[in-house]
Amino acid sequence: YLLHCASPFRNNRCNKKMTTASRKNLFLTALLFRSTSAFLPSYTKRNSFLPPLAMTKSPPREESAAAKAADAAFAAKGKPLPTLPIPPPLLSTTPGSWAYDTMSRRVDEEILQRTYEENEDEFNTPEFATALANMEALREELRNAATTKLRHLLPLSDEQAKDEERAEEWQQWHDMLNPYVEADDTWLTAPWMVTEFFVYRRFMEAIGYFDPSNEATFMWDPFVKAKRAGLDTSYASAENLMEKVEALPNTKEGVELAAAFALWGNKMDLSIWPADAANSDVDVFSNVLAAAADNLLHDDFIILANHCETLREKKGGVIDIIVDNAGFELVTDLALADHLVASGVAREIRFQLKSHPTFVSDALEKDLMETIETYAALDESTYPFAKKAGQRWKSYIDNKSWTCHENSFWVQGAAMWEMPDKLSKDLNANCDLAFVKGDANYRRLLGDRYWDYTSPFQDVVGAYFPCPVCALRTLKAEVGCGMDKEQVERASSLDDNWLVNGRFGVVHFGTGV
Repeated sequence: YLLHCASPFRNNRCNKKMTTASRKNLFLTALLFRSTSAFLPSYTKRNSFLPPLAMTKSPPREESAAAKAADAAFAAKGKPLPTLPIPPPLLSTTPGSWAYDTMSRRVDEEILQRTYEENEDEFNTPEFATALANMEALREELRNAATTKLRHLLPLSDEQAKDEERAEEWQQWHDMLNPYVEADDTWLTAPWMVTEFFVYRRFMEAIGYFDPSNEATFMWDPFVKAKRAGLDTSYASAENLMEKVEALPNTKEGVELAAAFALWGNKMDLSIWPADAANSDVDVFSNVLAAAADNLLHDDFIILANHCETLREKKGGVIDIIVDNAGFELVTDLALADHLVASGVAREIRFQLKSHPTFVSDALEKDLMETIETYAALDESTYPFAKKAGQRWKSYIDNKSWTCHENSFWVQGAAMWEMPDKLSKDLNANCDLAFVKGDANYRRLLGDRYWDYTSPFQDVVGAYFPCPVCALRTLKAEVGCGMDKEQVERASSLDDNWLVNGRFGVVHFGTGV
C-alpha cells in the first residue's frame, strides 16, 4: 500500500498531488517496512484485498443482526435453500478488504468519476443539471460511506406507479432494503452484495433513468460509451475465435470447447489448435481441452457435456444464458449459443439480460442486439469469420431460435435462492439448462457468503436452483465453493491474488430441483 501511494502520479487515498520530498519519504518507509516484514507475523504480508489463504476455506466473519433477521424471515417461507448451513454475508466494514475499498473509495473515485468524464459534455447541459446535482449528492454519500445511513428509493410518481413492472421492481428493492434501513445500517455495514447493486440503482434514480418527464435522461445509458469501446476492440480476438467455433465438432468435445471459450475468452491457448480441425477426429482436441483445464480449480466439463448430449438426443432443449458483461465476453456467450443451436443441443437459447445499466459493462438487450448488428455489418475482407458469425446470429434472432429477456432480478443484490416466484417457476418449467456467466452472478449464486472453498457446489447451489445449472466463472472476488482442496492449495501457492485476478476459474454443474 505504501509503495502504491508513492507512485509518481497521485495518492489515491488522499486524491491529491504529492510533493517529491513526501513521495521520497513514503517510498523509503515502504522499503523499510518491506525489509522488516519477514520478521512480522504472516498475516501482515498478505495481499491487501485478500483473506488469509493458507487454508482451504474462508475465515469466519461476524454477521449483522439485520442480515441474520432477513435470512430467518426468508427461511420461514419454506423455499428451497442450500442444504448446508448458510454462513454470514460479506460486509464492507474491514479496511483493506476489496469490499471496503469498493464501497468507500472505488465506486466514487474510479467508476462514477470516470463515468462523469466520459459523459462530461452531456452532464454540463441544462437538461442534465438535475442529474448532475443528484449524482454529486450520491457521490457525497459514498465519500462518507461509513456514516451515511441507507435509505429507500424515492417514491414513484403517479405515472411511474401505473407501470406494473416498475412498481414491482420498486417494491422488491423496498423489501430487500427494509431490514437494513430499519437497523440504521450504512453503505458499509449492510451486506456488500446488497449495497454494491443498490449503488447502481441509486445512480439510475439520480440521473432520472426511469423518469419520462425528462426526455434527455429517460432511458439514457451512462455506460454506453464504455461498452461501445469494448465492442469496437473485440473484432480481432473474435475473428480468431469464430474461425475455431465454426469448426467445432457436433460432439461432447465440441460442447466442452465452446464452454471453455465462453469461460476463458481470449485467454484460451489456440496456438495448439489442429490445422484442419473441420476434418479432424475427436482426439486432436484433447490437447486444447487439457490446456483450458490447467487453471481450473474444479472441472465439471464432462458432466456438462453428458447433459448436453442428452438434450441433443431429445432433439434439443431450451437453454438459458444468464449474461454478465458486454464487449468481448458477450461475443463469447454468443459463440457458445451459436454452437449449441448449430450442433442440435439447443432448439432455443434464451438470453437473460439486465433491465437497466449496472456495473458499467453489464449487458442489456440493446447491447446484445447492437453486438449482433455490428458483427453482421463487419468488413468481410478484414473479418470474414466474425462477419459470418454475426449473420448467423441475426438469423437466429429472426427465426426465434434466440430470444432476449430482461428481468429486474438480474440487477438486484439478493441471493439467487431468493429468486421471485414467477422467474423461478419459468426456469423450473421451461429451462433444460442455465449457464450462469461471470463473477457477480456467481457471487449471487452463493449469496455472497463465506462458504468453505471446498463445499460441494451441488449442496450450495444445485440443491435450490430451479433447473440444471452450469456456472462458468473466472475468480474475481473473495468467495467460492466446490473447489478441489489440492487445486486451492496449488493456486494459493502460485499466486497471492488467486481469488481476485481472473487467472483461475471453475466450471460447476448442479442438478437443480
